[in-house]
Amino acid sequence: MLNDPLAAALAKIMNAEKVGKREVVIRPASKMIKTILNIMNERNYLGTFEEVDDGKGGYLRVSLTGNINQCGVIKPRFSTKFRDVEKWEKRYLPAKDFGVIFITTPTGVTTHYNAKEKQTVRRASYQTGLLAAQDYEAIESEKARARTGEEAA
Repeated sequence: MLNDPLAAALAKIMNAEKVGKREVVIRPASKMIKTILNIMNERNYLGTFEEVDDGKGGYLRVSLTGNINQCGVIKPRFSTKFRDVEKWEKRYLPAKDFGVIFITTPTGVTTHYNAKEKQTVRRASYQTGLLAAQDYEAIESEKARARTGEEAA
């Protein structure tokens, strides 16, 4: 029995990325996991994924691209308001505009970018943080440029 299928799915993706696998199978498949994977796919953190119905709740076969550096569920899941989205950004993301936080709203799952743009977060109850490898590399290259005294292009 899984207590938190979303956390288990993200941990499985993270472990497969660290080992260097190109594909991972996530069981069981749920609407929430599919929605999060869809957004991750749109933002090029993951490759394609397909749902396979095996008669036992189904599973998802996800192709990995190697773009994820860190991902996981923020626990405990906090209820928050729109004015607090910036606080979560500062707390869980390494720098401004690097990575993404998923937030569930009454209208469905969205990213913190969309929530700030549309100001739709009335009360979020489910948050998942994700930091991509290419974002991390951009931060590291900025730090290296600052150490050597080069100007940012």
